Amino acid sequence: MTDGWNARPVTPPPANGSLSGSSPWWSDALRDPWRDPYAPAQVVVPAAATNSGPAPERVADPDAPRRGLGSVMAICLVTALLAGSLGGALGYLFAVRSGVGGGGGGALGASPAQAPAAANRAPDSQAGIVKKVQPSVVTVRVTGAIGSGFVASAGGYVITNDHVVEGADGAITVAFVDGSTAKATLVGHDQESDIAVIKVAKSGLTPVTFGNSDSIAVGDPVFAFGSPLDLENTVTGGIVSALDRPIEANDPGGPTRYYAAIQTDAAVNQGNSGGPLVDAAGRVVGMNSVIRSVGGTETEAGNIGLAFAIPINQARRMATDIIDHGKARRTVIGAEVTTSATGAGTGGAKLRTVEPSGPAAAAGLKAGDTITKLDGHVLNDGTDLIALVRSYAPGATIPIEFRRGSDTKTTSVTLVADAN
Repeated sequence: MTDGWNARPVTPPPANGSLSGSSPWWSDALRDPWRDPYAPAQVVVPAAATNSGPAPERVADPDAPRRGLGSVMAICLVTALLAGSLGGALGYLFAVRSGVGGGGGGALGASPAQAPAAANRAPDSQAGIVKKVQPSVVTVRVTGAIGSGFVASAGGYVITNDHVVEGADGAITVAFVDGSTAKATLVGHDQESDIAVIKVAKSGLTPVTFGNSDSIAVGDPVFAFGSPLDLENTVTGGIVSALDRPIEANDPGGPTRYYAAIQTDAAVNQGNSGGPLVDAAGRVVGMNSVIRSVGGTETEAGNIGLAFAIPINQARRMATDIIDHGKARRTVIGAEVTTSATGAGTGGAKLRTVEPSGPAAAAGLKAGDTITKLDGHVLNDGTDLIALVRSYAPGATIPIEFRRGSDTKTTSVTLVADAN
């Protein structure tokens, strides 16, 4: 209550309506006779009963200080490091348990898968052919020179070029693909045909398989084996570029060699001489012998894609003669011809002389006649005739076309072996 000047708090009566208590006032204060009717009233509101429900959600103070950006970044970094460490540990555990990496090392490459058919290297694949032929290929070493060769029989006969063993005094060494070596002796050779046979003192040899050089065609794939530039057990590949290419090879101070060669673009260099030229079935069809080069000297000579091999039919026949008779029989026509040096521009092989009892005379040829074709091969000069005649075996009968004056005639000639 207030009396206008002083305010005194009024204590409400007990809740049960009793007049007892510490307050001297009763509840019906408005009936107080001493109350100033003009004094303002003071209303006391009782406290609300306590609610036993859940406390209200706390609202964040928008003015309260917040966490800095640096703290947030630090938390993210720590979280990332922990996650990476956990992932690495789990990956390592998986790799160890699954056996990846071969005993704890890092695993490189994809999981092994079944190899494709091309990687199995079947016997008729290129790798299979090389594997089959290489044990039969040898490196031939003579004092101051190196060449190649191939085993022709299990008895130890090896065929090579004459110019590989030229001047050999018996000190010939043969090296095989397995690294073993053996001494060899010279059995025999023919200088003009560039064929030689040596014999190796070694057992258990694997001879090559001989093919038929008359059945190959331009475009056929071939492989050249040998030791070019002293690089043993080298294999190169190419195709047959031409057939019956007449070759006249001259060594300074040495003989002139003639043969109708197999031309190939397989890489052949010094040291390949005497090595085999092999077809796609692994059969020897030629013997690498000569290259054409733009080098000014022999030491500068190198492969330019023009290599020449003696046809194996000719090389095998002459090697057999050397083994059986000690010398090779060269095939002749029984006439002397002019060469390109004296008969250039004649458009054929002009006969200088004809032996009275030789094959040419028996075929009706005379001195002065010009043979223009031999078994369908066009002849440019006398060198072509010599080279092509030697590619045939003695006893072969060959059709020829010749020119006598202004007349063109045909006949056949039966070739023979020379008398030497």
